[in-house]
This record gives sequence, C-alpha cells and structure tokens, in this order.
Amino acid sequence: MIFGIAGILAIAWFLTPIPDTTQKLATAQGSVYYYRDGKTVLTRQGVNRKSVPLDKVPSVVRDAVIAIENRTFYQDRGVSLQGTARAMWSTFTGNQVQGGSTITQQLVRNYYSGLSQERSAVRKLKEIMISLKVDQSKSKSWVLESYLNTIYFGRGAYGVQAAAQAYFGKDVDKLTASQGAYLAAVIQQPSRFAYPKGADLEAAKARWRTVVDAMVTTRAITPEQAAGMTFPEFAKQKRPSSVTGQKAYILAQVEAELNRRGYSDEDIQQGGLKITTTFDKKLMAAARRAVTDTLPEDTSGKVRTGLAAVDPATGEVVAFYGGKDPDNQYDNAFSAKVQAGSTFKPYTLAAALDDGLGLDTRVEGNSPIRVASAKDPIPNSGGASYGAAIDLVEATRNSVNTAFVDLAQKVGLEKVAEAAEAAGIPATQLAKQKDFPTFPLGTSSVSAVQQASGFATFAADGLHREAHVVRAIVDAKGQTRKFTAKPVRAYAEQTAADATYAMRQVVEGGTGTAARLYDRPAAGKTGTSDSSSSVWFVGYTPQLSAAVNMFRDDNKTVSVPGYGALFGGSLPTQVWRAFMSEAMSGKPVKEFPASSYEEGNDWYGGWRDNGWGRPDQPQDDRWGDDREPRDRDPRTTPPTTGPDGRPRDQGPTSPPEDQTPPPQTPGPDDPDGQITPPADDQQLLQTPLPPA
Repeated sequence: MIFGIAGILAIAWFLTPIPDTTQKLATAQGSVYYYRDGKTVLTRQGVNRKSVPLDKVPSVVRDAVIAIENRTFYQDRGVSLQGTARAMWSTFTGNQVQGGSTITQQLVRNYYSGLSQERSAVRKLKEIMISLKVDQSKSKSWVLESYLNTIYFGRGAYGVQAAAQAYFGKDVDKLTASQGAYLAAVIQQPSRFAYPKGADLEAAKARWRTVVDAMVTTRAITPEQAAGMTFPEFAKQKRPSSVTGQKAYILAQVEAELNRRGYSDEDIQQGGLKITTTFDKKLMAAARRAVTDTLPEDTSGKVRTGLAAVDPATGEVVAFYGGKDPDNQYDNAFSAKVQAGSTFKPYTLAAALDDGLGLDTRVEGNSPIRVASAKDPIPNSGGASYGAAIDLVEATRNSVNTAFVDLAQKVGLEKVAEAAEAAGIPATQLAKQKDFPTFPLGTSSVSAVQQASGFATFAADGLHREAHVVRAIVDAKGQTRKFTAKPVRAYAEQTAADATYAMRQVVEGGTGTAARLYDRPAAGKTGTSDSSSSVWFVGYTPQLSAAVNMFRDDNKTVSVPGYGALFGGSLPTQVWRAFMSEAMSGKPVKEFPASSYEEGNDWYGGWRDNGWGRPDQPQDDRWGDDREPRDRDPRTTPPTTGPDGRPRDQGPTSPPEDQTPPPQTPGPDDPDGQITPPADDQQLLQTPLPPA
C-alpha cells in the first residue's frame, strides 16, 4: 500500500512541471463600464498594481505576513504536510475548507497557469507538486516578493505597494508595524476588511490583534512593542487619476450596488465584466449644465447642490449631479442627506388619500396651530393664515404647515411614515422624527435620489420601483444578468392621480411656479427647512422624476449673491426647470391621469377664477419662493375668500415662503436637518437589493 502511494507520488512528480506561463490573474482583465445604451463606454477600470522589489518592503511588514500566513516559511519545503492533510481531508469529505496552504502554495495557485480554484484532490496534488519544485528551484526571497506583488488586498489594490497607497496613502517602505499588521490581516478577507464598519470593523480589529500576537510569537516584535501598538487609521481612498468629475461618483455607486448584488471586489476588478449602468450620457451632461449654468458664478464653494433623475417606469437613476468636487467623502445626490422640508408633505397627502379622505377634506389653515403632543405652537411660514377650513388642494399649493400638521393628526403619524416608506424612504431615516407633530413637515433627512425615486411613485400611478444604477452585466464567459426593479403597489392609482393634481397646482399657481414647463404638464413640491439650511424642489412629468437640493456642510443658511437666503421656489426650482426642459425636449407630451377632484370644480385651480394659473397664461415667478419678479405684468392680491366662500383670515398677499419649523427634538444626538453622512460613503440605498 505504502509503495503504491509512493509510486503515484513519483509519477505525479515527473508529470507535473512548473508551468511556463503565469495566470491572467497576475495581469487581470479590468472591467468596462457603459452608459445605459450598452454601447457608449463610460470608463475602463483595470487592475491597480505596482510591483516593488522585496527590499522595498520593510522587514516588519514581511514578518507580519509570514507570522499570520505561514510561520514556517523559511523552514518548510514549500508545503505544510499537516495543513495539506487537513485541506485534503476537507476536500474528500466535502466539509468547509480549512486553512493549510503555505505562502508558496498560495503563490503557485494564484500565479501559474494551469491551476484552477476548484476543490478537487487532483488540483490539490498538482499544487503540492509544483510548490515543492518551486521551493527547490526558486529562492525564498523570490517566492515572498512574487507573493507580495501578486495577492489582492482589497480596495482595488493588487500587491503590497498598491495596498499601502490605498489604505494609508503612503509608499510601502513608509509603513509602520501597525499598518503592516493590518495589511497582513486583510489578506484573509480583502472584500470584507476593505471598508470595515460595524460588525466588520470589530472583526477586522480582532484579526489585526491576532496578527500582532502572532508577530510576538515569532519574535518579530517584542511584547512591549505589541502593547504600544494601536489600530491604524485609514486614509481616505483616492480616486484613480483616470476617473474624474461625475464619473468618480458613478463608479462609487455602481461598485457599491454590485457588492450588494453579490459581486465581490475581486469579481469587479479581475472578472473582465461588461457593466451597463442606468446613466444616460446626454442627461448626465444636462444635469451638470442645469446646475453650473443656473447658479451665479460667485456662489460660495460651501453651498452644495445635488440633482437626481429617476425613470418612473423602471426605477433607473438616469442622471445626477453629485457636486463639483469628486474628492468629497460623499456626493450631493446619493449620499448626502438633508432635511426634506415641505417636499415631504406629499407623503402625508398620499397617506390621507389612501386612508379614504378626499382632496376636498377641510383642514386648519390658520397660524399657529396647537397640538397636544407639541410643546410649542406650530406656525405657518411667516405666520400667514389661510382660514379655519381649507381643502387639501389649497394646502398643497400654498404649502400650509398647519394644514398638514392637522391632516397628519387626522390620519395618524404612523400612516404618514408608512406612506413615506412605501415610496422608498428607509424607515431608519424616519425613526427619530416620526412620533412628533412636525414630522409631516419634513424634519427627517433624505437624499436627492431618494426623493426623486419617491416622487416617481406618483408619476408611475402609485407603483414604486426601487432606485438602482446597474442595468446588466456580461461576465467573461459571455453570460448576461439583467437587473430590473419589481413594481410594488405603494398607493392606489386614484391616490397618485389626486396627489399629482394637487402638486400640479404648486407649479401652475403656487410656491413652485418657477418650475413650470410651458410645453407640458408638471407636478412638484418646493421645500425649505428651518433657517433655509436646506432648500428643495422635487417634481415630475409622467416620464421623468427629478429632485434638486441645495445645502451647506455646516448647516448654515443657504445664501447666494443676488438672491440672499434661498427658498425652495427660487434657485432649486430654476435648476429643476433648466434640467427638465432639456431632458424632455423632443419627448412626446403625456398627460397625467384625471383626478377625482377636477370634474365639476371650476375653481379647482385656486386662483383660476381670476385667470391666474391657466396653462395659456404666463406665470410670474415672483409668486414662487424666489421672490424675484420677472419682466411680466404684476398681479393683484389673491381672492379674499376660499373656495367655500369663507373669508381667509389674515390672507397673505403672495404665496408663502414655504419654511418648515425646526425639529421638535433638537440636540447633539439628533442630526436630522443636518447633512448626514451615510453608514457607507459608497452606499446608494440602505436596504439590500434582491437578486436578479
């Protein structure tokens, strides 16, 4: 029996030469990213690797890798008999493969051609034979140098030099013992430990400590040195020099979504994938122009603007503007989250309509309103009053705070939260504010993508499709995976139609007249948080939904030269109109579904009985939030009575400034109303995506 095994091994030895060629993994094929047409190349991403000689790698870094990966590296013959036996047993029994490969075996497996990653006894035996021969014919220094220049460390970095730059922003010869220990720790699970947070961060710290302890055991460092070592701080990852501007933000979002769909960093960086994104090249350019051409040139660099556009029929994010500085930790459209202000009110409206109330429901329009659960009275913007009983159309058109607080009390705050969640706003972002009376006024923080996706639900007749940025992937074998968002009924069709009708009045004669598209109908909502720390306009046509926000990193008032403190109906609305005018140019005009409110109500447009707000009449932007008269005929004051004939108490002489009161629970542990960096700066959505 023994002689038979020896004979088999001898034959294997002579029949297994060291391969003449290296694997493609050593110079792995990068991925190609396409715009949504699947033909226009967006960018190519190759392998990030720069080989360095072994003497460039500090001994403490080499010792860290050896201590955790192969302590007997300088003593063994290229294989570990004990580890190999354990791995072979795992292969035969079908159990979880356990560690046992030496550094030489890992190099052979990842460096030479002819060895696959499959679990089989034949492949393992071949690996052992080649490892033994490599150990005989190559020096230990060559093996270690090749290994350190070949393996993947996460963050798109191949080899220890690229890893040093990716994790710590320095060349490998400048690494400290602590940093070297972390790179050694990463080898085991590079995707998991690349950007560790939460449980992954705790696991990374535990693995790092294991490496440090192993270095003490191998006498690479002393116990005193180990005791003085602290977990290293990571450098902000630098974007590849070939990717700049909005493309850098695109790659961040696409790669994050691919991770959520089950693709590892290795798959993305090595797999030769052809990735078709959802982004339209022309609309991306239109988004950039809408922002840069509309904002005054002397706008402060501290003022940030985000824009996002979503196709209601698919949930695809077709365009966005993430900001002019792609080196920011997070972009303005996907990641930055700021108070929604009154752009949150349509979810309250939808909750009421879905609950059986109609647009003719009467709510409190006077200011202020007192709610038992609120410690202070809740006012309208500027203290304006609209009457003791106004309907939901007028409440929406004029963005009446007291009306929506009253409406939410009738419907229930929990149903308002459910309506927002149904439109794609994550529950975690609503949790801190949803029990307070001001919740329906938009005290929770959201992103531009989330709002564009949420309003797309109204445009899609009440069906919500989750926002996503990847359309399809073709792998190296030519196999295609297509990704679509399953439609989920969020609101009844009539609810969507009625809410859209109310939001059309915002554009045609309310706080958002600056957004009006003169060749087609549009609906939307302005929003201004307390002290104008964030200002919004979110609107849509039947074919496209878009959101524009403006804010500052320091949460101070958003102010622009020539405009002063902004409101939702000023620059955000103008940016939206600039983008949508170009995006919808040449597209067929589609009408919104009829609402249950239109028939038999000649006054449904609010001021329409005076000829104001008619589609064939020019709109004066000074009746929006921007307060800047255009060169058009000025108007007189609005009617002194409401649709029911009742007088308007202290009726305003112009539409309101649409300002949301501050949150009911301000404090250092309540960031709502401020820019909220996400848990992952490459995160698109906070909910996992379903498999294709």
